[in-house]
Amino acid sequence: MSTLAPWQQRAYARMADAFAAGRLGHAQLICGPARLGKREVAVRMARRVLCEAASGDVACGACRSCRLFDAGTHPDYRFVSFIPNREGTKLRTEIVIDQMRELAAQLALTPQFGRAQVAVVDPADAINHAAANALLKTLEEPVPGRYLWLVSAHPMRLPATIRSRCQRIELRLPPADEAAAWLSAQGHAMADAAEALQAARGHPGLADDWLRAGGLSLRKAVAADLQRLWKGEAAPAEIAQQWAADEHADLRLRHAADLAVERAAGLTDPRHARSLAAWFDRANRSRDLLRTTVRADLVLVELLVAWRALRGGPEKRER
Repeated sequence: MSTLAPWQQRAYARMADAFAAGRLGHAQLICGPARLGKREVAVRMARRVLCEAASGDVACGACRSCRLFDAGTHPDYRFVSFIPNREGTKLRTEIVIDQMRELAAQLALTPQFGRAQVAVVDPADAINHAAANALLKTLEEPVPGRYLWLVSAHPMRLPATIRSRCQRIELRLPPADEAAAWLSAQGHAMADAAEALQAARGHPGLADDWLRAGGLSLRKAVAADLQRLWKGEAAPAEIAQQWAADEHADLRLRHAADLAVERAAGLTDPRHARSLAAWFDRANRSRDLLRTTVRADLVLVELLVAWRALRGGPEKRER
């Protein structure tokens, strides 16, 4: 089993200490930015709660419960996430009421091992309205020894009635030196880690993903494309077709929005800084549109035309 990152360990220790002291509530909201390892904290804590021979705050790894848990067949553990649609062609984008009803029925049963039952829902903010109402009934009628942990990168999307019934465990971005040390421990060169960490605004999980999957190289390509547009060396339609040609359009827009913020930070004219901030908002709205049936290339062309139009702003006159 992999070692928890320091920020994960802090969240895990809070839960483990509360459990040892009998203060761990039946409902937990484990939240924080995406890619900080919230799910791993929840799953590892579930393993600890169900362990039959735990030593301190760590599951033993050898008892019957741990072996079943590691095999994915523990009868007192449930993990709830996206399931296939009715046609079985793709995963749903919501967690639906039938899943919450099934979970409620499971938690109403006596644990087969007699210790506890644990359920993890991730991403909890994907629960739709009807499913949220069913979940609320479960939260309003807690049963001793039943634990329900909601994992979310967007906790404010959950109804207030659900949030108010959960203890909150929050994972936060670590200090820069801790993040850099962790990236180095993952095998990244210090210079690469520093560059990725700066681009990811201090987010080590995101920086690690970009370094492993080419996200940092993609960011540099996006910066070059925006610069070509800015100088009039490329047409918006040309760049839009390139950006829409693969599955990375969403990440390209994320990088583009961040790069607009970086450019705005170096300006002295507040009017153009505001224009870039408006383009940043527009880029993020375009990311939302990419998740719809609207043609990606048309969304991107419109956004990139707006970017090219900015070159006639005050920044050009400053130069």
